[in-house]
Amino acid sequence: MISKRFLAVSAAALMTLGLAACGSDSDSSGDAGAGGKEPLKVGTEGTYAPFTFHDTADGNKLTGYDVEVVEAVAAKLGREVEFSETTWDTIFAGLEAKRFDVVANQVTINPEREAKYSFSQPYTDSVGVIVTRSDDSSITTAADLKGKTAAQSSTSSFGTAAKDAGANVEAVEGFSQAIPLLKQKRVDVTLNDSLAVLNYLTESGDKDVKIAGEIGDPTQQAFAFRKDSELPAEFDKALNELRADGTLAKISEKYFGKDVSGAGAESSPSPSAS
Repeated sequence: MISKRFLAVSAAALMTLGLAACGSDSDSSGDAGAGGKEPLKVGTEGTYAPFTFHDTADGNKLTGYDVEVVEAVAAKLGREVEFSETTWDTIFAGLEAKRFDVVANQVTINPEREAKYSFSQPYTDSVGVIVTRSDDSSITTAADLKGKTAAQSSTSSFGTAAKDAGANVEAVEGFSQAIPLLKQKRVDVTLNDSLAVLNYLTESGDKDVKIAGEIGDPTQQAFAFRKDSELPAEFDKALNELRADGTLAKISEKYFGKDVSGAGAESSPSPSAS
């Protein structure tokens, strides 16, 4: 998983849960659902907001960006969805063991994973971003970080990026601690993944901080399948339809305030490694 792993604007408040009521760890040879098609078995964490988490304000329902996108794909395929919740460390083992058919959990495409798994077209684009106070125009690029103080998790890739750019790093546990320090002018900047920051700005409405620039290479996230799966082509067709009818943009804007779903299979650049 890419470094936005440590983004936890709201995830820290979530309980670690077992399988959802609708989940299943059985093989995908279950009973056929509506239309005679077997349910689509989806592996996900369920503890990784805003992508896959339980909404305590809505009866602890499993929801999130990835959850809504895969449900929309399944609807296009005429299949019901059964979620199996598991930890990130075991999610690919579950896929290989055929406990589920697809992983929906912000899986970044990179050469190492492409050698082992098949992928759909990307449904998320992300990049590292530079976050400053709204009234600060002095930092817009990595070159501007030299001599500045950045609030970062010391073990994260963004902490390393800040150090490499010449910034002094003020160690914090994560983004939720970095923002108050930034607003109090105790630090000058914080770096994080664009999705984490966009979700925070959308959920909080905070006007005191802004995305001032980008840093590092973009990454793309997609659904992951076993190499022998026939589902990637079906998912690509459904994703193209969902992109064309505006569904992906609508889901994106709900969580991030803008469309982060990318351009799709036909015009997307080759994904970079994370």
